[in-house]
Amino acid sequence: MPTSAAASSLGLPALHPSLEADLSAGLGAVEELLRADVTSDYPLVTEAARHLVDAGGKRFRPLLTLLAAQFGDAERDEVRQAAVVVELTHLASLYHDDVMDEATLRRGAPSTNVRFGNSVSILVGDFLFARAAARVADLGPEAVRIQARTFERLVVGQIRETEGPRGGDPLEHYLAVLADKTGSLIATSGRLGALQAGAGEGVAEVLTRYGELVGVAFQLADDLLDVESDSAVSGKAVGTDLREGVETLPVLCFRRIADAADPEDGRLLALLDGDLADDAALAEAVQRLRAHRALGDAHAEVRRWADRARAELAPLAECPAKEALDALCAAVVERAS
Repeated sequence: MPTSAAASSLGLPALHPSLEADLSAGLGAVEELLRADVTSDYPLVTEAARHLVDAGGKRFRPLLTLLAAQFGDAERDEVRQAAVVVELTHLASLYHDDVMDEATLRRGAPSTNVRFGNSVSILVGDFLFARAAARVADLGPEAVRIQARTFERLVVGQIRETEGPRGGDPLEHYLAVLADKTGSLIATSGRLGALQAGAGEGVAEVLTRYGELVGVAFQLADDLLDVESDSAVSGKAVGTDLREGVETLPVLCFRRIADAADPEDGRLLALLDGDLADDAALAEAVQRLRAHRALGDAHAEVRRWADRARAELAPLAECPAKEALDALCAAVVERAS
């Protein structure tokens, strides 16, 4: 049986028929609400705000919100409102990230900062944060607090990334940044879904922990795709992180074990420490990194985070939603394979 578009894009297998129907209906409603929320009285705001919505995306966060709601009353309107909140927050952060990273491609399309300029991109990100805040206010004070704390972690994670490890272990620093920048919002997706469905604090805590762990695993898998995949799969140019000097999981694993005295390692170190604006140099760096044994360590790190996420699911009652969450852990690992 076919899965919903979002579930399929995450590599999930066929879902239980009733769960598939619930997710399809929920994601359809979320999409309609999203398009309403990115509409402004000012045409340029609407055009720029719809840019990433129209480009698509996995809708990972709304999907997790809807799955978490399956442990309570998934039909509540508040559940879909919460799913819109987390996706709006995610989209807003992408507009800001693309400016800071000077990105040129997002979801297979020109990034907003390229198309509309940095100033408009930043302001549209603020516009989407405002729309998310307006919608979360309807969910009550606790939801507002959760959203505010999540926003704080997103900002702190970005600042920590900008500052760098400052003499600490670069890989551990990077994982902490991901927990803030990526894991925190995915954790909130699970928490809001459970709470708005009335699933209870115990279930919400489980899904919060699960969300953060699987969120980090998901981003680590993206890091591998930047090196091992192509733009048609990853939605951005191959080696974008390398070209921009952003050291993600594959490079950090390589640097941990690199031997500067070894000619092969030495050459890759020289490439990574040099200017990768040149297409030939970038292609060589990607090829050498793909072939290096450090990629095995990087894959193991993805599996470690996914396994930790799966272990968190143990207290939950057996049901199709739990099976889907478990399958998501396997899909994240497969995505990076």
